[in-house]
Amino acid sequence: MNQFAIIVAGGSGSRMNSDLPKQFLPIGGRPVLMHTLAAFRAYSEQLSIILVLPENQVESWKTLCTHYDFVLDYQLVVGGETRFHSVRNGLARIHAPEGFVAVHDGVRPFISTEIVAASFRKASDAGTAVTCVPLKDSARQLLPDGGNQSVDRTAYRLVQTPQTFRLDWMRQAFQAEPMPHFTDCASVLEQAGYPIHLIEGSYENIKITTPEDLVWAEAFLQKRKAEF
Repeated sequence: MNQFAIIVAGGSGSRMNSDLPKQFLPIGGRPVLMHTLAAFRAYSEQLSIILVLPENQVESWKTLCTHYDFVLDYQLVVGGETRFHSVRNGLARIHAPEGFVAVHDGVRPFISTEIVAASFRKASDAGTAVTCVPLKDSARQLLPDGGNQSVDRTAYRLVQTPQTFRLDWMRQAFQAEPMPHFTDCASVLEQAGYPIHLIEGSYENIKITTPEDLVWAEAFLQKRKAEF
């Protein structure tokens, strides 16, 4: 069965206090996004990878690829106004009649091949596979009256990516008009009436968004090097 990965990288460097978009910031000697793409290519040489970038970042990315001598087989697509539009632009590049599509954040560079494989397996069996992890900390719910109350943290999950779906289901779901609660692909598929199935993720599969995340990422890479 055809397998595709849409890597969405549309962030800025605002929370990083950086002029560089966060996906272009270096960790371990090369930009975050290169680690992410390499992780998906390591999963399979046959995987069709589609990278979605904002139009104003395309030339910078090409310059980085030349500078770092980064050569990897993928298609580059210009993104849209929101994440929803960017994913839809990536979907439009897929011409196969059927298959499975994994959508992943470009700033989650530590995704493992095992999780990617599990995601495709679950989507093949059930149609959808959304990566998540249990909450580590206690959680409280904010109430409309300004108060708050404790909630059972075992009843909640933190959602990650990849989120993998049947291609035909994705095409149908993304015909919808964008809505404020479409914060990820799972919410789009759920709105279209498709069941959402969860798979176990990893606490190492962090989304790099703040300067503290970069410190953790460098430490994790050093740990990996020491293990090999």
